[in-house]
Amino acid sequence: MNKTEFVDAVAKASGLTKTDTTKAVAAAIEVITKSLKKGTPVQITGFGTFDVVKRAARTGHNPATGKTIKIAASKAPKFKAGKVLKDAVK
Repeated sequence: MNKTEFVDAVAKASGLTKTDTTKAVAAAIEVITKSLKKGTPVQITGFGTFDVVKRAARTGHNPATGKTIKIAASKAPKFKAGKVLKDAVK
């Protein structure tokens, strides 16, 4: 399901217009993104938690040349599904 299909499904389920649903989905994504940029996790009870994890610097190998390369430390978004979501998918 892509973003357009998601907006259509939410609009149908909620009874909102597609325009209002598009704004709501965009706002939700923006709020989650801003919160993660600040380093604040977003927990949606029954759904899951969005968080930022720190990846340490490490060495890797270039598969084309076999040479050792340095991979810099970084931050990455992470999602952990909640129990209700896990149970629904089973």
